[in-house]
Amino acid sequence: MKQEKAALEAELKRLRENLCDLEEMHEFTFMKTSVHIGAEKAQNLQAEFEEERNELKRRIAEIEKELENASQ
Repeated sequence: MKQEKAALEAELKRLRENLCDLEEMHEFTFMKTSVHIGAEKAQNLQAEFEEERNELKRRIAEIEKELENASQ
């Protein structure tokens, strides 16, 4: 049980770091650069970002719930 909890905590940490990296990369690409990106490319990048961010947040919520249930 302890090993499973440690694995979940490690996965949660990894996912949170991935989410942070993804959000920083997105902010840099869309807010802090003057590189021109075509509208269609920008829309595709935004859609990919949203999809990946939502998946990371969904997985983080699942693991948090698993950890909460494991501690009860």
